Amino acid sequence: MNRNLHYSMEHLSSDRLAKVELRDLVKRYGDVLAVDHMSLTIEDGSFLVLLGPSGCGKTTTLRMIAGLEKANEGEILIGDTRVNDLHPKDRNVAMVFQNYALYPHMTVYKNLAFPLQNFGHGPVEVHRRIGQAAKLLQIQPLLQRKPTELSGGQMQRVALGRAIVREPQVFLMDEPLSNLDAKLRVHMRAELKKLQRDLGVTTIYVTHDQVEAMTMGDQIAIMNEGVLQQVADPKTIYSHPINQFVAAFVGTPPINLIEGTYAGGGVFDAGEFTYPLPSKLAKAAQGGSTEAIVLAIRPQDVHVGPASQEGDGAIQVQVYTTEPLGDLMILDFAIGDTLVKAVVSPDFEAEVDDRLSLEFPPDKICLFDGKTGLNLT
Repeated sequence: MNRNLHYSMEHLSSDRLAKVELRDLVKRYGDVLAVDHMSLTIEDGSFLVLLGPSGCGKTTTLRMIAGLEKANEGEILIGDTRVNDLHPKDRNVAMVFQNYALYPHMTVYKNLAFPLQNFGHGPVEVHRRIGQAAKLLQIQPLLQRKPTELSGGQMQRVALGRAIVREPQVFLMDEPLSNLDAKLRVHMRAELKKLQRDLGVTTIYVTHDQVEAMTMGDQIAIMNEGVLQQVADPKTIYSHPINQFVAAFVGTPPINLIEGTYAGGGVFDAGEFTYPLPSKLAKAAQGGSTEAIVLAIRPQDVHVGPASQEGDGAIQVQVYTTEPLGDLMILDFAIGDTLVKAVVSPDFEAEVDDRLSLEFPPDKICLFDGKTGLNLT
């Protein structure tokens, strides 16, 4: 795909790009608060991913930007223009839907031409834009086919083409890869990321797939129950989550969350075991709103070794089950009611019921307030 990018670049000049601002945005459906006073800035030319579980408000937010839903409160700005009262066709955005939304009775060419004709473009301009998009996406051989004759990946490219021919200020994408098989999804992630980077069009991309978000977005905005939780680059989201929800939502396998209390004297007490905290973490634990804290560490950061003597800082555990994945292995340990996971090399020798020890590197530990869920570290 990439060798043809120069055909479209000349038509996407920087003066057509725009940042998007959401100011205190609210959307209600009856008594349900779908989006709760959301403020967010998406910079010119950036790729922002709206990430969160189903029902968190991310698609509703995207639809408000597109003009398909009306905000109850707040402002939406595209560039310097307040667009709350503008019709969707006047907002200069192009949306790619989850189901591609192609017209089955039209050829690919006519599907690409339809939005341009609606905007009053003449045949010469329509043909020019379709030709450029078709070269860019390598769909020239498909132009006279109908959607029923296309594979899922081909339909996805056509849906992207229909957005590209608009030459919009903003691309809006609502889970566009979710209907593809796993192998094609991985391939199209890379294609989409490269396409957006080379075209430089501001893009807002909705997904519930955290791997998709981490691999594609310049910035990730995580939502839960209509509330914006954190906005940051993928590395910050992963390494410095603002709260327990973000920490648990991002990462595979999920982060280990061990409930306990700060027992004073630099000791974390999980009931089944105690763990000495270095002074920096002990001070953070003291700053919480309650003695209840949650110790969090990612499975990739847990050190697993042979069973050792009590009192050396290691936690004595028994293997609950093993999960071999080819390039790595996940070991599960039951500590009371908590299942702790550790990622080890595939040739690590461990069997169910083996006695081992775990160590948590202090610089990889997060502590969360047991009441507010906020990161104390």
